[in-house]
Amino acid sequence: MTTLIITEKSSQAKDLRAALGTRYGRILPAEGHLLRLAEPDEVDPAWKRWTPTLLKPEGLYPTRPDSGGNKAAKLQAIREALKGCDGVILATDCDREGQLIGQEILEHVGYRGPVQRAIFTAQDPKTLRDAFARLKPNAELRPIYEAAVARQQADQIFNLSLTRTATKTLLAPGAQGVIGIGRVKTPTLAIVCLRELEIRDFVPEDYFEVVATATVPGGCFQMRHAPAPKDRIKDRARAEAIARAADGHDGPLAVSVEDKRQAPPKLYDLPALQKTCGQRWGWSADRTLSVAQELYDGDGKKLITYPRAEARYLAENQIADAPRLVGALTRLRGFAHLGEHMDVDRPVIRKGKSGHFCDRALEGVSHHAVIPNVNVMDDLDARLVRLSDDEKRLFALICRSYLAAVMPDYAYRQTSVGMAVQVDGKPVPFRAVGRIPLIMGWKAAFASAESDGKAEEETEQTLPNLRDGEAARLSEPKVEAKRTQAPPRYNEGTLVDAMQNAWRFVEDPALRDRLKEAKGIGTPATRAEIIKGLRKQNLLGADGKWLSPTPAGLRLFETLRAAAPTLVDPGTTALWELKLDEVVTGRADFRAVIDAIAAEADHLIGALVGQRGAAVDPGLPATRGRFGTKSGFKPGAKTGAKRRATGSRTASAETDAAPRTRRRKTAVPLDGDSAVTDSPPTKPRRTRKAKTAASAPEPPATSSAATDTSSPPAAPRAGGGAWRKEPTDKMLAFARSLAERKKIELPAACLADFDQCRQFLDQHTR
Repeated sequence: MTTLIITEKSSQAKDLRAALGTRYGRILPAEGHLLRLAEPDEVDPAWKRWTPTLLKPEGLYPTRPDSGGNKAAKLQAIREALKGCDGVILATDCDREGQLIGQEILEHVGYRGPVQRAIFTAQDPKTLRDAFARLKPNAELRPIYEAAVARQQADQIFNLSLTRTATKTLLAPGAQGVIGIGRVKTPTLAIVCLRELEIRDFVPEDYFEVVATATVPGGCFQMRHAPAPKDRIKDRARAEAIARAADGHDGPLAVSVEDKRQAPPKLYDLPALQKTCGQRWGWSADRTLSVAQELYDGDGKKLITYPRAEARYLAENQIADAPRLVGALTRLRGFAHLGEHMDVDRPVIRKGKSGHFCDRALEGVSHHAVIPNVNVMDDLDARLVRLSDDEKRLFALICRSYLAAVMPDYAYRQTSVGMAVQVDGKPVPFRAVGRIPLIMGWKAAFASAESDGKAEEETEQTLPNLRDGEAARLSEPKVEAKRTQAPPRYNEGTLVDAMQNAWRFVEDPALRDRLKEAKGIGTPATRAEIIKGLRKQNLLGADGKWLSPTPAGLRLFETLRAAAPTLVDPGTTALWELKLDEVVTGRADFRAVIDAIAAEADHLIGALVGQRGAAVDPGLPATRGRFGTKSGFKPGAKTGAKRRATGSRTASAETDAAPRTRRRKTAVPLDGDSAVTDSPPTKPRRTRKAKTAASAPEPPATSSAATDTSSPPAAPRAGGGAWRKEPTDKMLAFARSLAERKKIELPAACLADFDQCRQFLDQHTR
């Protein structure tokens, strides 16, 4: 039999050829999505004109061949190979989007032969050989494919319909640009705006605490009167009265001693990694994903399991791997000391949802937690020497997390001490807490400077030996003045965490409980891209690592909240995400989910059309575009941008595949990936030499990349004349990576001029 194996990208094809040779058949790679959804006007010519209309076809949006890069050639190669094959094995990434990338090709070309699926969570040779030894019928993954289709179609309908409607109804007169709306993007903006308004409305309050020294025969320690927030002392005179009463007070101590145990934290999924790396090292969410991806499939690395994880548990059949993993990791110099705190041959296994190994917790989930790859432990040293400093740091963090998960509990003895001081006939409590470690357990994994990033709940002190009822005297009382603090702004890591835990923004208790089991808004793979897109659109800004809305972003949020509150409600979006997840488990029909989201979009269109007096300026300069060119974007204007609108993924994939689009220009950008979705036409730019040509009839415009900020239109040089050649996507990606790695600023000119970008690369890669 002749079998064709389809991979998601060339690196996968290379790894499979190295692991399998030609044993299972010919291997051909895709390049992410080789297909796109049809543009609205390709479905209905009447939809070419921007109006407040629900862009929902009778059935589904059909697929069309994508272009850019080698997509056309790769699709043609796969199409020709399918004609002469007896069977297909899909070996794309083992998640929802990976399933779509492979299966949509088969659906598009009408292939009807047998199809099998290779499932793997790492890309080392042993894992790949094991995956091909236990191939599954692809039909078993039909629900995953349907969930991906539902997300893709629903986002196409929702994002394009609402972007056009908001632009036509809310755009300020004379303003440039469009008002881009996204099913995930807009509620993410709302999360940041709500925090910003909370900070602005915050009124700090002064309050006071009293601390005194307690003396017993065994020594001295500090006791504090610090009431709960609702009972804080806001009157200094009251605090000073308590201090006077405490000075010289003698009384018995109420002492309680309790032995306690603390289990290790959950393993990392991608959002938890992004939050930790952001807090500890100031990494952006996108940087964390990029480094993790290199650890996963980098040449000669393959050190971790699939990084776009959406669960913090492992399957119960992975329990057998624990001794081998622990043994290999504790032979490394940085972890060798942990052998003193655990039985290396018999790691501690915690099962169930309160532990780390739980099959039930993985139901409907594509990937387990991120952990070291057990199948490369035999040549670990050879792989580690290939790592960059960032990769070493992240790999060490993932290793510590796994080792902590299979180490003993942290055991400690906690002593709580209380004393009552009488003030105006009423008892005022003073307290102290001390903790003595008994068994370091998993805490030893984080005992170095590379701590686990979690501060203790309260600062504790070493207490002398104390007995319950023992007399003590208070002395040297002090009044400490304090002030309440506004909540902190989000950084990218904590914003990803807020997106994942959208239930926090829901007031209804029953709904909150339901959403706690959901995965929030967006997906682990694309939240970083959504945040980056909001920054590109001038809706979010940054002060160092802290994010805040721009004036344009805040104005847009307030306008949308007044006109259509559900559009900016993270809880509503989380409910939709929950429905999309239910397609995977067979509890919801994918067409019904699409129809429901489309119906909500239709309702929101009506709400926005009924809005009067609103005026939103997206904040783009009136005469200069993002790249310093005279190119303000105006809905309804005509365009010459067709020549560069080569098309690719549509906005429908906003929440699942942004990392797979780095080398593509998007006809309808991902949610959060560029200035808008379904960009309106724009006027062609002209130089003196081009005036005559510009007046000629222009080609028909689609909703293609007129405002695709990842691929700006060519711009004239400052002195007019020839069109300026733009840098390639690959050059820009390398330049940004180089600037970030060397901590230097990437000049704005590099983003729009090929020669400037090349000079930058030549200068800094020497």
